[in-house]
Amino acid sequence: MSVSLHSASPHSVPLPDPAAPASVSPGAATSLLDAYHPATDRFVATPHRTLLGRGTAAVIPDDSRPPAVRVRETLDGLRRPGAAAPVVVGALPFAPDGPTALAVPDMVHWAPPLREDPLVALPVPHDGDRPDWRVTEVPSPERYGAAVAAAVARMRAGEFDKVVLARSLELTSGHAPDLPAMLRRLARRDPSGYTFAVPSGPGRTLIGASPELLVARQGGRLTANPLAGSAPRSEDLAEDVRRAVALLESEKDLHEHAVVVAAVREALAPFCATLQVPERPTLVRTAAMWHLSTTVTGELADPDTATALDLASALHPTPAVCGTPTDLARRVIAESEPFDRGAYTGMVGWQDADGDGEWVVTIRCAEAEGNTLRLFAGAGVVAASTPEAETAETAAKFRTFLHAVGASL
Repeated sequence: MSVSLHSASPHSVPLPDPAAPASVSPGAATSLLDAYHPATDRFVATPHRTLLGRGTAAVIPDDSRPPAVRVRETLDGLRRPGAAAPVVVGALPFAPDGPTALAVPDMVHWAPPLREDPLVALPVPHDGDRPDWRVTEVPSPERYGAAVAAAVARMRAGEFDKVVLARSLELTSGHAPDLPAMLRRLARRDPSGYTFAVPSGPGRTLIGASPELLVARQGGRLTANPLAGSAPRSEDLAEDVRRAVALLESEKDLHEHAVVVAAVREALAPFCATLQVPERPTLVRTAAMWHLSTTVTGELADPDTATALDLASALHPTPAVCGTPTDLARRVIAESEPFDRGAYTGMVGWQDADGDGEWVVTIRCAEAEGNTLRLFAGAGVVAASTPEAETAETAAKFRTFLHAVGASL
């Protein structure tokens, strides 16, 4: 079954209420997934809704003002009396002064979440021959391990507390990758997560499936879901359970997680009349990884002055993707990583002119350009880290995307 797409301006599309009773609409969400076209579209799927934006009504300008200010000004200028609030979709980079990739689509189509669409469980159709990838590790595992060891030595000397170090895989093929097929595989593998495909620059597409919500706002209520502390899944059920239990009891991972949750609490508290932070983390799983997770909720003191992007900007970057102290961790990252992160560990998502929206941490992702894919994965390095463990963790995190493109390390 499929649901036909209809033309609509971004000012006339109703925003679904995630608190409303769920209604099963076979094909509603998967039809948007199947309709995605990389040249014209922006796709974001979350546990609450599926969004497909087509065309470009306006581009958010790049200037010295904070992104939230630029987004608010653009969306306010597109409001029309009696119409639904216009929507911005796109990505912001890791670097605070990096170029944003945010736009208001000409048309916006909404559907219920992919996880509620029964058709998402059907086998992925055969998408033709997959490319024969040539894989280059940047840096090599040995150089990455050396960077981890150097960071650990500095932390044990008391210089800083944590840094997140990443590495990249450059995949090259004889022809451009099939991005719609890639997106379908990512979404169907983890339909309860956050799947996205948005333009990230001229001729570039950011595509991925993140497990981590940075922040969502619905009216006067906010939700954040920091993840920190990870373990790879196992295909053996008993071993998989053992790894999950070990993660919940890991002193190193619990400490790493607590640092991130404390930073989230500190960043969000000034915006909130009330803020609820559980004392202990729980577990969430993806197809490839276990993660320690804490769901933070709060009531905004003044929803008129705190949009979803205001909240996301206050949080970014959390210690889960950068480290602590933040400024020193940024310098260590710049010294240690032989590439520009670009959109990786930035944020991707959407926001409407009322200030509601969802912004996701840009991980488990790749940037496609021509015949090349650049994949990224990082690990939180603390004083108890080892080069071997962090290298293995990044390799496990690469599996989400490698599976989607038919490549391996």
